[in-house]
Amino acid sequence: MSDASFDLAVRMAVYRRFAATGERPSPEEIAAAVGGDVATVLQAFRRLRRQRVLWLETDGTIRMAPPFSGVPTQHVVEAGDVRYFANCAWDALGIPAALGRPAVVRSRCEQSRDELVREVGTEGPEPSSWLFHCLVPAAHWWDDLPFT
Repeated sequence: MSDASFDLAVRMAVYRRFAATGERPSPEEIAAAVGGDVATVLQAFRRLRRQRVLWLETDGTIRMAPPFSGVPTQHVVEAGDVRYFANCAWDALGIPAALGRPAVVRSRCEQSRDELVREVGTEGPEPSSWLFHCLVPAAHWWDDLPFT
């Protein structure tokens, strides 16, 4: 199997795991899912990082597979009986879209600290007056994705 084919299999296994459980998969879980070994999966993780598909911890494990966060955040999405963490408010809206399921998004305004709750259907969220603001221009998000 070529690197590109293996990377696609790894990518799909990562997203399937996030979608099914709301949790980041371990390299061992992905190796078992794709029929590979852990070292080869970690190499694929690094290639996928260079392609801006994954953000990795310093030990090579997954921190983010946008829109999913592998670590708890203030941006929580509840879809069915699964709880997901998103990397940011924008990604929180992306999780229901990625899943193709309605969800409830819970976040907070960083200026007022007010809780933000929005039901998101399969067609997207209802209109609102909320504004989404990023301090970092989108072209630089991947410079330090956890910060943005």
